[in-house]
Amino acid sequence: MESVRYFSIAVCALLASVMIGGAAAQEGDLLKRGNLAHFKLTPHRMTPPRVVKNGQAHARQGVPVDSLVNWNDHFFADGVDRDGNPNRHWYTNTIGSPPEHGGTTLINVNIIPVILDLRNADGSPRFVNGQPLVSSAEPFVGPVLNSPIFGYSNWSSSSVPTQFIDAVQRAAYFSRAKTDWHTLFVPSVKPARRMILTPESYGGYLNDDGSCCLLIYLWAPTTDTLMFPPTPTDTTTIMGAAENAGDITTKDISVFLFYNTVLVDSTSSFLSYHSWDFEPADTIGGQDKYYVMTWATWFSQGLFAPPYDTVEDVLAISHELAEIANDPFPSIDLAFDIDEIHNIVPWWLAPNGFCADRIEVGDGISLQPNSAYPITMNGLTYHPQNITLIPWFKREIPSSALHNAYSYPDESVITALSPPERVSCQ
Repeated sequence: MESVRYFSIAVCALLASVMIGGAAAQEGDLLKRGNLAHFKLTPHRMTPPRVVKNGQAHARQGVPVDSLVNWNDHFFADGVDRDGNPNRHWYTNTIGSPPEHGGTTLINVNIIPVILDLRNADGSPRFVNGQPLVSSAEPFVGPVLNSPIFGYSNWSSSSVPTQFIDAVQRAAYFSRAKTDWHTLFVPSVKPARRMILTPESYGGYLNDDGSCCLLIYLWAPTTDTLMFPPTPTDTTTIMGAAENAGDITTKDISVFLFYNTVLVDSTSSFLSYHSWDFEPADTIGGQDKYYVMTWATWFSQGLFAPPYDTVEDVLAISHELAEIANDPFPSIDLAFDIDEIHNIVPWWLAPNGFCADRIEVGDGISLQPNSAYPITMNGLTYHPQNITLIPWFKREIPSSALHNAYSYPDESVITALSPPERVSCQ
């Protein structure tokens, strides 16, 4: 088994009083609400691979692996590759089927709520104020199912009610898409999975009544080992157990749902990410297997203060699923890159300071005052994230998207292309 982490919405955390990883956490690792002001949210900067191979375009079946149905395309735009060499020909890979073909692609989306079981150093259950340190995402499965991600509502890009991600995709490819072209998510709730952690790998903030937890932060290197299986038959990790139980397959997107949880490494903290677990072909002539997944958190409304108060409910989840739709097999490390070809684009610099050369439809808008698009349905106001549309990455003037827009649903969030950029926007 090999896996690659692709951290999307990111937060640079100033946590002098709550840092973890270098030493075992003390009793004071669980703080009160007032300490939450120590968090400062900033975009994450990604370090890219160094080389790119020649690519294939217009393939109806997309990248030939055992994974999500996908399709390839290409475009022409001036830019530089990762070595700084001029390049004009770029390749994309997207889930579903080409918009010109029409029809509906149904993609199963597994929802696996995760229970965080925060233990003592000896592995025994931990109690604070007489209450167990256990946090479960199970109560938020229902609200996620009722959200615009899986629920149907009216959007300007569709003649019929549809889901949020489909509405974004239809807006992006509006000039090419047939009227009946849709990419729809079919949710399937799977058994909860328990992640057990000891104090050197977690910290957090208690609720006002002293119960667990207003916010939990986890040491990312530890959670990686607890999430991704080291062998195809492993059942001790979260994904390994789900794969071997048949709860998730290569044809699904798997959403591992957390509640008020962030990941921390030595310099940053992350609200969510999308990635995949790789398992080699088990027969000669077989295909390698890619289990596409996202670590996605439901955040309580009002958890973060302005200007970051848009980070709530399904914002992180919508961000990651939109990025999976437009880049299902992301890479940071060439050793894990699926083909070193697709979804590498001319370097861009977003208004929020994020710089990249990949199709990151969420990152260019995340953590901005206008990043969320409030929509009320099923008795709750949800906050999916506004998304950057594909024509922006293709440097199209004018945009071929709906209304010549570069963002959606709020078309006013991004109204101009990034200036031409050098490698790493230097």
